[in-house]
Amino acid sequence: MPKEPSMNSGKQKRKGAKTQPPEWADGLKRLYDSVLDEPLPDSFAQLLDKLDDPSNG
Repeated sequence: MPKEPSMNSGKQKRKGAKTQPPEWADGLKRLYDSVLDEPLPDSFAQLLDKLDDPSNG
């Protein structure tokens, strides 16, 4: 019976070796940071104020 090839194609990782992040990781981080920098919409801020108001329930 033929032996299945290994998934790592002969490459073995050393313990503690630094791995490179995928190419798309920098773009995703920039997108996430840009969303965090956006101001809170007024309608959302008003909704949060209503939810924080103890007289509403």
